[in-house]
Amino acid sequence: MTVHIAARGPATVAALSGDVDLERSPAVRRALLDALRDRRPVIVDLSQVTYIDSSGIASLVEAYQTARKQDSTLVLAAVAPAALRVMQLARLDRVFTIRDSVDDALAAL
Repeated sequence: MTVHIAARGPATVAALSGDVDLERSPAVRRALLDALRDRRPVIVDLSQVTYIDSSGIASLVEAYQTARKQDSTLVLAAVAPAALRVMQLARLDRVFTIRDSVDDALAAL
């Protein structure tokens, strides 16, 4: 699993790849919370996520809650089918703003 953080336009893009599981989710959590410190919108690119478990979902939820508390934005983009199924089962697809691509998320900001 890797996390790549980069500024892109008015936002910070956090591109995740690989498995986001119990072993790797703390790194995701740290990276997302660090990205939110700038108080810029954060777009989480999930296009390369091959697996996500409840701990990975919890990291996304914590980042979402942190963004809301600081009146910022956290958007999920290009959610891979495996990750989307988990979110739909937990009905989190109704909580998160989900865009088809990073470009779509940037255009919507």
